[in-house]
Amino acid sequence: MAEIIRVQKGTKDILPAEIDLWHFMEEKALEVFSNAGYKEIRTPIFEATELFARGVGDTTDIVNKEMYTFEKSERSLTLRPENTAGVVRAFIENGMHRLSAPIKLWYKGPMFRYERPQAGRQRQFHQVGMEMFGIKDPAADAEAIALAIRYLNALGLNDLDVEINSLGCPECREEFKTKLKNVIRPYLNDLCEDCQKRFEKNPLRLLDCKVESCKEIYAKPEIQEVIQSDFICSECSEHFTLLKTYLNDLGIKYSVNKLLVRGLDYYNRTVFEIKSNNLGSQNAVCGGGRYDSLVRNLGGQDTPAVGFAMGMERLYSLMQQFPQKKLTAYIVSNETSSAIKLVSDLRNNGISCDFDMTNKKFTKQMEKASKLADYALILGEDEIKNNQISIKNLAESTQKTISRDDIISVLKQVN
Repeated sequence: MAEIIRVQKGTKDILPAEIDLWHFMEEKALEVFSNAGYKEIRTPIFEATELFARGVGDTTDIVNKEMYTFEKSERSLTLRPENTAGVVRAFIENGMHRLSAPIKLWYKGPMFRYERPQAGRQRQFHQVGMEMFGIKDPAADAEAIALAIRYLNALGLNDLDVEINSLGCPECREEFKTKLKNVIRPYLNDLCEDCQKRFEKNPLRLLDCKVESCKEIYAKPEIQEVIQSDFICSECSEHFTLLKTYLNDLGIKYSVNKLLVRGLDYYNRTVFEIKSNNLGSQNAVCGGGRYDSLVRNLGGQDTPAVGFAMGMERLYSLMQQFPQKKLTAYIVSNETSSAIKLVSDLRNNGISCDFDMTNKKFTKQMEKASKLADYALILGEDEIKNNQISIKNLAESTQKTISRDDIISVLKQVN
């Protein structure tokens, strides 16, 4: 016997027993985003490697450690580790800047990162997210946060915490970076290897470190004094204050977390995370923020933008397991010709149904019907001879016999 080929580490089959919940997440995304004026965009699964190096940032763990990159015809290609860079590329390439602002887009689909698999995190995973282009006012930031909450609420997730922060603009960040490096430099040799690399290239990423020994160092009073300082310039401060006003107007509760920097280099000013209180230590279900320079950095015109993404596997793990969606009807019969004709008639009229193709005993067919459908449609010899159907409500165990000509109208009334 040939050796079984198994699914690759960090990937997972989404099985028929799980797919109804995935459909639910996707349908709610279409509903919530469409109601807010967003149009779906679908970008390729692989892009030029340079897109992510320039867009996500060559100092990030994603670009340095986690990308699936391969060579083809002397070109370096990468499976997308996230989708904002790809959406921005599509925005530029297809001339969307010529459309009237705001340009509102949403997406869903698989992403790929080579990292240690853990609960709710795979090497092939799925994200749902949105991007809005063309609005500089923090009303766009507030809408992104409100839209994320609305989608999570639509999934039945209501116990949420919103954290926000402002990273300022590139100009006001430079002074903060210098102060941060100066106060951390005496502890440089005690930091983890990643933090030692980030120290020169992107010191803000130090605050995103998850290593406990580094977190203890960053908790020291003199370092916290710098971290908690109001380093952002007056214009960025006004932007952040106005965002908080909008959130207050919307009745959205939030807290300011000065350690919140996000793991991608393209963010400026607003960053935010939404956390669920049902997921243990890995409790972030949504992350996003503003990226006003990314369109320009990828070759487009200067365009303000904001967006967020959610990992769908993590959402799946949080959601209450719904009962599997059942068929409306299951035909119980040993007369295949009559059963297959009835199935065809029902399906042509939009009624979900199935039938037994193996001619099992009626009792076995009824057992299967009770697992798969709301109603059993019994076609025995008497029913066929009299042009009738016995319809059994499987939840209530009630049964009645009706004319074969009435079955479609009866099922449409109860469907």
